[in-house]
Amino acid sequence: MAEYWFKPKRYGYGAMPVTWQGWVVTLGTVLAMVAVSLYLRLTAKSLWALAALLIFDAVAVSALVIISHRKTEGEWRWRDR
Repeated sequence: MAEYWFKPKRYGYGAMPVTWQGWVVTLGTVLAMVAVSLYLRLTAKSLWALAALLIFDAVAVSALVIISHRKTEGEWRWRDR
């Protein structure tokens, strides 16, 4: 039996965390993005640092979306009622 970490949102598109594992993945992604942003802002001031930040953020958000989609009970679809 699969354990789901997320459930589909009641309104809109996507999912929200409902277990501690889902919250850990979500908060871990946010904290990693903030840490990398602060590190690059304090140490590097070049265009390459900005590109690295954007690439890291895109990979982090993509990983979060993939994990949450695979660990969601039910399907992702638009809900307006």
